[in-house]
Amino acid sequence: MTADVDVLIIGAGPAGLTAGYLLAKAGKSVTIIERDPVYVGGISRTVRYKDFHFDIGGHRFFSKAKEVVDLWNEILPDDFIDRPRLSRIYYGGKYYSYPLKAFEALSNLGLLTSARCMASYGMAKLSPIKSPKTFHQWVRNQFGEKLFSIFFKTYTEKVWGMSCDEISSDWAAQRIKGLSLSSAVIDGVTRSLGLKKKPSATLGEQGGVKSLIESFRYPRKGPGMMWETAAKKIEALGGQIFMDTTLERLRWNEQQRHWVVAARNGAEGEVEDITATHVISSAAITELVASIDPRPDCTAPAAALRYRDFITVALITKVESTRTFPDNWIYIHDPSVKVGRIQNFLSWSPEMAPAGYACLGLEYFCFEGDGLWTSPDKDLIALAREEIGKIGLIRPEDVIDASVVRQPKAYPVYDDAYQANVDAVRMELEGKYPTLHLVGRNGMHKYNNQDHAMMTAMLSVENILAGHRKYDTWQVNEDAEYTEAGLSGAESALKSERLVPRKVAA
Repeated sequence: MTADVDVLIIGAGPAGLTAGYLLAKAGKSVTIIERDPVYVGGISRTVRYKDFHFDIGGHRFFSKAKEVVDLWNEILPDDFIDRPRLSRIYYGGKYYSYPLKAFEALSNLGLLTSARCMASYGMAKLSPIKSPKTFHQWVRNQFGEKLFSIFFKTYTEKVWGMSCDEISSDWAAQRIKGLSLSSAVIDGVTRSLGLKKKPSATLGEQGGVKSLIESFRYPRKGPGMMWETAAKKIEALGGQIFMDTTLERLRWNEQQRHWVVAARNGAEGEVEDITATHVISSAAITELVASIDPRPDCTAPAAALRYRDFITVALITKVESTRTFPDNWIYIHDPSVKVGRIQNFLSWSPEMAPAGYACLGLEYFCFEGDGLWTSPDKDLIALAREEIGKIGLIRPEDVIDASVVRQPKAYPVYDDAYQANVDAVRMELEGKYPTLHLVGRNGMHKYNNQDHAMMTAMLSVENILAGHRKYDTWQVNEDAEYTEAGLSGAESALKSERLVPRKVAA
């Protein structure tokens, strides 16, 4: 490993690779360490099994941030395809288009249930809960209690493994921002009547509520194509990427104003020291803080942060078995099965599977170490075969092969204490370590998409090149609307006056 670099980056996901590429282009010496022995891209990688490709989730390439779009085009100029967005909700044995089609939803729910939904929506608007603190309260205010119980409760509790009354309203405000029953119904009626003008899939030209976007671009062999190309470009610019390498220790040398990073290559490899002026971390906050020597005062708040983990069971079948499944993905709101979402990777790109075959990804949300996580692969495959048959998408006997992928720390948990814990970590680390930069989903404990993770990295690079915290990267939220006009429109993130997090209760 290089013993002395300008910037050491922890994690080769979208944020880490974005930072590495931009810094290397700017002439900085860069070293990236990545825990995975095979894949770059983090949760946005594309896993290969035999001749099949599948995502860890499914990643649309859509952004309001022009800089992000331009960077995607720069890294991967010739390999994007335009894809229609088609997704549905499965509930009570029926399928609901998502975004909603008003007449279809009314027909599926029935007149009585539809009337109850509208009545509970009216009650919520007449008597909203003031200052909603939980996911349940926030959604009830926006949609009414009845729609909350039908379209939000079961799926959300599958994803997070906790009651909607334990989940912070922050998550709802970020993930469902701008979407209300009135906007969904108006949008649904125009769709039902065929009056909806489909927006272009050209990124940067799409507007409206992000949840209602009808088309997107996608690399023809999955999102990993983007990040594998980015990694090659970094190395071509002189940067180094070390796979199967873990962070062991992080020490700040106050006198010499640099970091000493101890990293181990392989499970039994020797620990080597790398000195760096700056460290960019997309590692989970819990792991980063635990590696800092001496331990900072925010160790306890960092350790209290929680994560939700994720299993994909990829079921392989002949393409004719999936003729009734044109969706990119289906949300499974039905409580009778454990699966939370099902991806149809062939609908993401025809190059994700060999000719004549299809691959469906059944996604199970869990906690690392629980019953699902520790189940043998054969038991998970048997469960997935059983549930795909129960839902009725394909027959269990049509599954001819399968593969299991486990993804730890897929989702930062937004419980009622997460914000205070993140604030405590941020205040201490920013105060003590001026050249430590947190980026990305796990690095900032923010449930963001890859374009938002990339923007936190892009602004961190701007800060490094400027020599001070010019931008407040924590202002990049889940819609990142301030970036719609590009960095020139990022006034809200400028560090003309430091933005101070909320005080942490004693």
